[in-house]
Amino acid sequence: MPIKINNFLGRLGWNARKYLPNLASSAYLKLQFMTRGKAQKKYCEYFLNAEETPKPNVVNIETINRCNSTCAFCTANIHAEKRPFMEMTDELYKSIIDQLADWNYRGHLTLYGNNEPLLDKKIIERHKYAREKLKESYIFMSTNGLLLNLDTVKAVQPYIDQLIINNYSLEMKLHKNIQRIYEYVTMHPEEFEDVDILIQMRYLQEVLTNRAGSAPNKKSTEKVVKESCLLPFTDMWITPNGHMGLCCCDNFEVTNYADLNEVPLKEAWVAPELMEARRKIAEGRQNYPFCKHCDFIDAGMRMQIVNDILAGNEAAANRRGGHERGLGK
Repeated sequence: MPIKINNFLGRLGWNARKYLPNLASSAYLKLQFMTRGKAQKKYCEYFLNAEETPKPNVVNIETINRCNSTCAFCTANIHAEKRPFMEMTDELYKSIIDQLADWNYRGHLTLYGNNEPLLDKKIIERHKYAREKLKESYIFMSTNGLLLNLDTVKAVQPYIDQLIINNYSLEMKLHKNIQRIYEYVTMHPEEFEDVDILIQMRYLQEVLTNRAGSAPNKKSTEKVVKESCLLPFTDMWITPNGHMGLCCCDNFEVTNYADLNEVPLKEAWVAPELMEARRKIAEGRQNYPFCKHCDFIDAGMRMQIVNDILAGNEAAANRRGGHERGLGK
């Protein structure tokens, strides 16, 4: 079946996120830190001690820094956005993709950051270029679906492995346009055999993580988080101006370790300042000011990827789907 609907813990989970938001968030995070913390720290040590620095597992290229939703947990929502408008140039975008191809990159790629990718009018064309150059990469698109229609799904599907539709709403039901897409794909599965379409039911006002203090509905506290974090080790985070930041929790784009307009991508990945940040974070977030109070933890795709790598199965890691509960997005 090329399309499915995911709702974390079903009706029970939805009601918990809706009526007990802070309790649901804190309980979930506590569970994930308890069960994932050791494996994440182990991967950080593996990364830092490798003879050759491992490539990123996920490359995130934000081609436009705007969103059209009102998600309460995100500073990119239309009521909270403060970033100067920026759209990536064709020249920079193609340079990044070409460099990934020259690097023989085979990991995950998404043209998405703290934004809505479909606001980029060139997004289909950009996906096509990425697929032509990175034939063995796992390319996935994550969208809130507000601008999505069946024609767009058909247009982008030849170039992606997975389409993640985050159906943000106040009630546990699909938006009409997403319902139409679901019904059509269900009736015509043969047209979508080569793409995995996942609809995630998301509560619009959900409390997730504090995103290093940037989340509008969950500001950071004085609590110091001492666990390590995967994101600086797994993700290459690129903003529309070509800056390489630390991770998706930098909603205000204050971290910058290299400018890809001037520095080759491979050099940027191992920039001295970024490597030093990784070494500090591996020993605990309290060692790096930006991360000191951040409570983000990835319990989905990245966790599966690093477990595969630690088990010696890198091929499986590169084919992992982009499905995750979405604590940070």
